[in-house]
Amino acid sequence: MSSLCPFAKGASAGGVCPMRSDTNNNKHQEEHDDKGDEKSNHSDTVSPKCPYGFDSHTFKLGPLSCMICQSLLYQSSKCMPCSHKFCKFCISRFNDCPLCGADIEKIEPDTDLQVMVDRFIDGHARIKRSQVNSDATEVRDAPQTVIYGDVSMERGAFLVQQAMRAFRGNNIESAKSRLSICAEDIREQLQTSSNTSELCSQLGAVLGLLGDCCRALRDANSAAAHYEESVEFLSKLPAKDLELVHTLSVSLNKIGDLKYYDGDLQSARSYYAQSLDVRRNAVKENSNLSSQVIDLAVSLAKVADVDRNLGNEDVAISGFKEAISCLESLKLDSTEAALEQRRGSVLEFLNKQLAEKDSHVVGAAV
Repeated sequence: MSSLCPFAKGASAGGVCPMRSDTNNNKHQEEHDDKGDEKSNHSDTVSPKCPYGFDSHTFKLGPLSCMICQSLLYQSSKCMPCSHKFCKFCISRFNDCPLCGADIEKIEPDTDLQVMVDRFIDGHARIKRSQVNSDATEVRDAPQTVIYGDVSMERGAFLVQQAMRAFRGNNIESAKSRLSICAEDIREQLQTSSNTSELCSQLGAVLGLLGDCCRALRDANSAAAHYEESVEFLSKLPAKDLELVHTLSVSLNKIGDLKYYDGDLQSARSYYAQSLDVRRNAVKENSNLSSQVIDLAVSLAKVADVDRNLGNEDVAISGFKEAISCLESLKLDSTEAALEQRRGSVLEFLNKQLAEKDSHVVGAAV
């Protein structure tokens, strides 16, 4: 699952990503809440409120979260006889309660707790905004109706954060559920909002994450459908945003991977080639960014690998050599250790591919 957050830009003026550490999240949340309090003084806004009466300064997710996957409870269940509560999937992997160590005799659903969690998700982390009547005289005399607004920014970031935590905890169904709600929210906004570019970018990224969930669940058809829809939305947008370009190229490559392992090499090559085109254009616009050059080399390697499997050996060798040339000409400094490690692993793969060609030639000569 990609670590890129589709809501990083909307999270705050500074573009803080909700996927970062909890310390940074808490700091950002406090700054956001302070801004929310300032806005609540205006006649057209109402400060966000948790449906249980807690604000973000005082309410902790502890009572509603699973200590195993560190995310909001999904299919809340309690192990008996100790009655400690976890996600159904998470606790099903244990014979002893991970909280108290007691033997688990059976696992029972906790419907009441799950209803509370669902209500929390439905009402928390949204911006509430009063509905302004077009007739100013009526607004002055009539009570204002509070409605929900800007769901994709606040609730979306919250849901993606919980999905990422669940995914890392191997609770894939939980992650899929949160992302599905997020995608539905964005689709609703797309019908009424004029900011379609930002929403399409967010929906494309969320659909890509949903594809990752389906792929982890070994549902290749659903994964491909989500990736293809992600590509559909992201392809509508101008290819200037590097995060957008990265997400688009990754989705194309992932469709190619699914086709590759399904044995459909021609289709796999088509998707890999589309990703390669996206990354070539990105390098033209941002030739000074090392990550873009490495991405380009990866795409060249994928296309070349399929060419070899299709019997186009000369074309494959040309692609491998171009990828090696890109990486060898790349200059990295001491602050780019992670990129250096990635470059090294890709170079190792590429050199092995050329060595395989040389060994085939030697074998034929003997």
